[in-house]
Amino acid sequence: MAELRMTPDTELTDAPAGAPRTAAATPAGQARTAKAVAADKKGLAIQDLILVAVLLAAGAVLKLTVGSLLASFGMKPNFIIAAYCLAIILIRPTVAQSLAIGLIAGLVCQIPMLNATPLLNIPSELLGALVCGLLIRVPLHIGKFDANPLVNTFVSTCVSGFTFAALSAYINVVSVGGNFAVAMAAYIAIVLGTATFNAIFVQILAIPLAKVLKR
Repeated sequence: MAELRMTPDTELTDAPAGAPRTAAATPAGQARTAKAVAADKKGLAIQDLILVAVLLAAGAVLKLTVGSLLASFGMKPNFIIAAYCLAIILIRPTVAQSLAIGLIAGLVCQIPMLNATPLLNIPSELLGALVCGLLIRVPLHIGKFDANPLVNTFVSTCVSGFTFAALSAYINVVSVGGNFAVAMAAYIAIVLGTATFNAIFVQILAIPLAKVLKR
C-alpha cells in the first residue's frame, strides 16, 4: 500500500470522511515553482520584441522630424537613444538582451538619413544599452519618486554620446594631425544637452507607459 510522504512544501487538504486526503502545495512551494518557471524563461517575450520594435521605429521617425526641427534651434536630441533606454527600462531585459537591443538600435542608425557617420553608432549604442541594462538594477528612489529613468537615461546617453564623439574625433581630427582634447571639448555641450533632453523625455514617458503596459 502506497503511503503519502510529506515534504516541507506540501500539506494535507481536508477531505470528506472516507475520501483520500491529497497533498496541496503551500505558499512556499508555490513560490519556488514560480521562481523555477521564471528561471526557465529564456529570451524576450513576443510583446517585449514588439515594444522594442515600435519604440525604435518611433525614435527613428522623431529623429527625422522633431529632431531635425529642434536641431535648427541648436538642440540635438537623439530619440534613438531615448527609445532604447525607454524600452530597456520598461521590459527590464538581461544584460545580454540589452546588448542585443543596443545592436539593433545601432543598425537602425545606419539608415543614411539618420546618420552622417556610418558604423560609429554601433559601438556607441552597444555601450549605451549595456550601461542602461546595468543601471535598471540599481534602485534610485527619492521618497516615492522613481528617479531611475531620469538618471539611467542621462548616464546612458552620456556614455553613448562620448563614445561616438571619441571615435569621431579620432577618425576625423586625430588621424589628420588634430588635437583630440580640443575636438572632444567641442562635443561636451552637445552630449550633455542631448543627455538632459533624453533624460527628461524618458522620465515623463516611463511612468505612464509602465502603468498602461502593467509593468
